[in-house]
Amino acid sequence: MKDKVFLDTNILIYAHDMDAGLTHDMALSIIEKIWEEEIGIIRTQVIQEFYVNVTRKISNPITPVQARGIILNYFFWQVEAIEPQTILSASEIEEKYIVSFWDSLIIATASQSEAGKILTEDLNHG
Repeated sequence: MKDKVFLDTNILIYAHDMDAGLTHDMALSIIEKIWEEEIGIIRTQVIQEFYVNVTRKISNPITPVQARGIILNYFFWQVEAIEPQTILSASEIEEKYIVSFWDSLIIATASQSEAGKILTEDLNHG
């Protein structure tokens, strides 16, 4: 069995931002592989951040209707909600490893979902 992969918002945004150049191509390739292997995990906050960014913040925003269609497809992946215990775990990770709380929440959610990898551009390698 292949390791599940937890994706952070930035990977999804780049995959759908046609103006992101080489970064778009790389993110799209990653997303396609994850679809093929059926190993994707995202959390509800990632979906929310994705919607706001692709409809408002990228240089050529997509319509809300288009964004909802994309989001509906991502619902076929494993979708994790942030549970109360996840918040406590994130605070412990933040304290122990001296990373931001938001990055710690990524790590805690990925751990809770038993992901083998986290794909983000925000965390330091390791």
